Amino acid sequence: MSCHELKPVFQASRRPCGPCGPFTQNLKASAPDDMEPPVALLLGPQRDALSGISTHLNLLFASRLAGRFSLVHFQVGSEGRNEGGAARLVRLLTSPLILAATVITHRVMIVHLNTALNTRAFWRDFAYLIAAKICGAKVLYQVHGGALPHRFFERNRILSALLRGVLQLPDAIVVLAKCELDAYRKFVPGQQVLLFPNAIDCAPYEKFLRGRSDPAAPLRLLYIGRLAQEKGLAETLLGFKYARAQGVKVQFFIAGSGPEEVSLKQLAGELGLAEDVSFVGPVFGEDKLKLLVAADAFVLASYAEGLPYALLESMAAGVPVIVTRVGAIPDVVAERIHGLFVPPRDPGAISHAIATLASNRRLLARMSTACRERVVGDYSIDRLAGKFCGLYAELCDAKRMTKPARTRPWS
Repeated sequence: MSCHELKPVFQASRRPCGPCGPFTQNLKASAPDDMEPPVALLLGPQRDALSGISTHLNLLFASRLAGRFSLVHFQVGSEGRNEGGAARLVRLLTSPLILAATVITHRVMIVHLNTALNTRAFWRDFAYLIAAKICGAKVLYQVHGGALPHRFFERNRILSALLRGVLQLPDAIVVLAKCELDAYRKFVPGQQVLLFPNAIDCAPYEKFLRGRSDPAAPLRLLYIGRLAQEKGLAETLLGFKYARAQGVKVQFFIAGSGPEEVSLKQLAGELGLAEDVSFVGPVFGEDKLKLLVAADAFVLASYAEGLPYALLESMAAGVPVIVTRVGAIPDVVAERIHGLFVPPRDPGAISHAIATLASNRRLLARMSTACRERVVGDYSIDRLAGKFCGLYAELCDAKRMTKPARTRPWS
């Protein structure tokens, strides 16, 4: 890890970061030490990477949480990097040591570990968790999807017992979905497990007014995200074809990039959909807003999810959804109130959902209004930042109470 990978929120320069050299963060240089905001180290991918966790970090850094605490970014994982095998090995071996040096040098109070319960992330972040605890920091372990804990090592009792022990080490665990909350509380009883769903900045979507969709016009479907197999895009294309074969007028806009991009374009061509399926590439800012405003429905037929930001953004823009009952999605979406549910890997169900929305534009308009109300009321970043402010303060108070008294060194 190089010094530029410790990314802060930017005002005044501070002390050198141990072996990483100097970096900046949101502390006033002239403030006395006892008046400085507590330092929280947020672990996650490069902040400009195409990642849900990167989006999560950026939202927190821009929220009122950054006014109460000194937030510092510590880059982990491979997203946003261009490295070979040898460089990756060196990073994996040295990064926990650099984390420890950062915690000590900058008197970090809280290490906010953003992870997922999959094999690669678990073992990588286990090392960071141990390093942070050894250095005396309070650890917030936030899980962004992945397997439920009782299923992760279900075929190996020894590893399952190890996982239970690891999950007892953090000072708090934060999950995104109600099903995860129940599973983690049952798996590690006595551990503090909290439900903090993802949230977004709703302000950019409030300026757009949506009119009723023209029944004579094609239904405009939209997907925004990573082009990966588990997103169910192949099944969505098949469902699109089946709907068209029934006479449904529909267009599909696919925004994003990923490992399945080439194969999905080939599949669209083989299915005879090339004229009505547009691959527009990754979109950001105003380009994303324009796509959302023009869309009639957002489709996300994933096999597994946490709580997708694209879902919240679409609903904030008043776009009803066609989604699967995975992760935290059922916590947000109510059937025929905000959208329609389909089973994973079911092109026929996707086709039926498309035909339903294309033929019932009044239902589409009602769901559009309900989607906006749902996200603005319960999934705003200000609401989430307030929850983290309270949790951070609780962890800082606990650390101050357990801080050992200073003693004179041995002579």
